[in-house]
Amino acid sequence: MTTMSNRFLVAGLLALAAPAGLLAQSTNFHWSGKLAAGQRLEIKGVNGAIHATGTTSGTADVSARKHSENGRSDPDDVKIVVVNTPEAVTICAVYPTPDDAERDNDCEQGRHWHSNTRDNDVVVDFTIQVPAGSEFYGQTVNGDVEATSLTGNTDVHTVNGSIDVSTTGHAEANTVNGSIRASMGKADFEEADFRTVNGGITLTLPADLNTEIRAETVNGDLDSDWPVTIVGRWGPRRMRGTIGKGGRTLTLGTVNGDIRLRKS
Repeated sequence: MTTMSNRFLVAGLLALAAPAGLLAQSTNFHWSGKLAAGQRLEIKGVNGAIHATGTTSGTADVSARKHSENGRSDPDDVKIVVVNTPEAVTICAVYPTPDDAERDNDCEQGRHWHSNTRDNDVVVDFTIQVPAGSEFYGQTVNGDVEATSLTGNTDVHTVNGSIDVSTTGHAEANTVNGSIRASMGKADFEEADFRTVNGGITLTLPADLNTEIRAETVNGDLDSDWPVTIVGRWGPRRMRGTIGKGGRTLTLGTVNGDIRLRKS
């Protein structure tokens, strides 16, 4: 008779050995494994939050909890798919494809990903530990994104939710309905983009920042800890100019909210 601990051990070993496209059927999902040098960790959801923190263990750890928000849909119909390639380990919440959809829902690596969740109320919340130095990409639609205490380059996106990101590397963040709070430890990026529509942006950067800055809000104020050499027109809600020696591009934009640049 297999003991409870042995069953969990077998499940964990299967997850570690998961080939590309393995489907996890249970309500709760867990995967862990080491990332190869240069391999990125990607998490992609639709309905649900993403909570990522850095770890010094050297092992990536991903858990997901699935539940039906209103009891209409079966959580087991939403599959957690793991795609492992030399470029990235990508873990997606893949919802059942609606009958009239033009293409099947699947799990794709990179920024371009499609998932149609019409009439499905299953929420998938991800909790992630990101190994030191690993790049992290997080994407959801309806949910907050937290990616804090990371040490690799970080790129996070949502639509209806706020974003809180901090890393000693580079960062980018985009949402529509929510605020953005971001801190990055390196200012040698080529381009960095932070955008929302309904929410403020607070960005903390190293004091030795050199960048061309483009910042604009419609209903809000602009505030910078650095002096800005203005290029072209300037106003209380529009800033285009140079900080330090320039040389790279930093873009910040919102409609309803303040934009604040802070020195670390």
